Amino acid sequence: MEYLNIFTHIILIMTLGWYLITNLQWYNYKLERVILKHHKQHWHILYFITPIVMYYLLEPLYFNVYFYVLYLSSFILWNRKLDRNLVLTSRVKRFLSLLLLITFFLNVLCLFGNCNEIAVFIPLIAAYAVSTLLEKMFATSFKHQAKKRLSNMNNLKIVAITASYGKTSIKNYLHQVLKRKYITYKTPRSVNTIAGIVLDVNKDLPANTDIYIAEAGARVKGDIAEITHFLEPQYCIIGSVGEQHLEYFKTLDNIIHTKMELLSSSRMIKAFVHDTVPVLKYDKITKFPNNLNITMSNLDGIWFDVIINDKVEHFHAPILGSFNAINLTAVILMSLELGMSIDEIKIALDEIDAVPHRLQKIVAGGKIIVDDSFNGNLEGMLEAVKISTTHDGRKVIVTPGLVEATQEANITFAKAVNEVFDFVIITGALNEKVLREHIDINKTLYLVDKSQMETILAEKTRAGDLILFANDAPNFI
Repeated sequence: MEYLNIFTHIILIMTLGWYLITNLQWYNYKLERVILKHHKQHWHILYFITPIVMYYLLEPLYFNVYFYVLYLSSFILWNRKLDRNLVLTSRVKRFLSLLLLITFFLNVLCLFGNCNEIAVFIPLIAAYAVSTLLEKMFATSFKHQAKKRLSNMNNLKIVAITASYGKTSIKNYLHQVLKRKYITYKTPRSVNTIAGIVLDVNKDLPANTDIYIAEAGARVKGDIAEITHFLEPQYCIIGSVGEQHLEYFKTLDNIIHTKMELLSSSRMIKAFVHDTVPVLKYDKITKFPNNLNITMSNLDGIWFDVIINDKVEHFHAPILGSFNAINLTAVILMSLELGMSIDEIKIALDEIDAVPHRLQKIVAGGKIIVDDSFNGNLEGMLEAVKISTTHDGRKVIVTPGLVEATQEANITFAKAVNEVFDFVIITGALNEKVLREHIDINKTLYLVDKSQMETILAEKTRAGDLILFANDAPNFI
């Protein structure tokens, strides 16, 4: 029986550790965010607090029954239903290995005495503390290595991009244009933290790159300053700035000043800054898009004019969303600055590809699918709704509403959706109440389990429909 209890204790600790590191990975390894900002606090009670309480309250025999029959089975089921499972990175493997070693060590010690009072907390606390210390040491070493690598690439030009929304799109569009003339590399996917950029420089940045395009994101003041100090970009773009991630920054002023940290680069040659940023005029800074005129935007793309050197230049891009003309204006200006001609840019834009999951148009089974699942700001989501009005057939939207936004923003979005769409599928509990209060209840469906999405869409949609995926919150939100 004693060996069964030891085995149960090890499995319990490893399960709690798995839950902890999963949540830490979701929230960028910030423990305070896991504790204070988690969108489903009841998960902490069910899968972390309750088993610990039961471990101390129940006799070993009864705890074993509870643990294997109730808890472990429900935990495995919970884990399988996640749409963002734990990624077994090197950091995660180090944490789990440390936790297992510490747990084994304590169990050996416990064979010689009663240490039930500390049996759960000590392994978790020790593994977290040691892991955090190790990661800081590794991060410092990796950062120094990456900085040295950048300094050895003497001819490398670095373009850093930040914005409240649109920075990933600007990065991808700029890369598509510049790669026609230069050896260009961009940070992958939505990598935009100092840790991600350092890893990218060390691991994937080709040595023969002419232009490195890096995306800079932030959750607190100083995040972009740290990236700027590391990269020291010669060229900067600050896109649209608004009340995105307001729960972290508290005020719009804090957001603006954090984005402006990008302009502190000691090597800055030129910066293009959106009009939403109240930066003073400098020779090195050009504001945009005050010379932009959008002539048409529909499901076939956007047409717009930009005044360049006192001449009206006409552009077309087969991507959706009139706001993308603003992003492309920044791309045009930066490409000109880096040596491309107007004609080269026009040809590149005319053949540009949409960024996956950002107003990406897909035709399948006679249905028009607009995948805007990576767009989570009000302006962009309203633009997606507006574009949908150009479709003559039936319109369906799949959305969780806005995340990390105010209730007023979700009300505005819900009212716009109610006017345009014939059927609304609400995913996630976060905004279900506010959306249903402002959308005709007869045309809404609340999808509790996102794994049923494919079945529901097959049942509720037909050829000729337009289906808009507006934002996509993982089910831990």
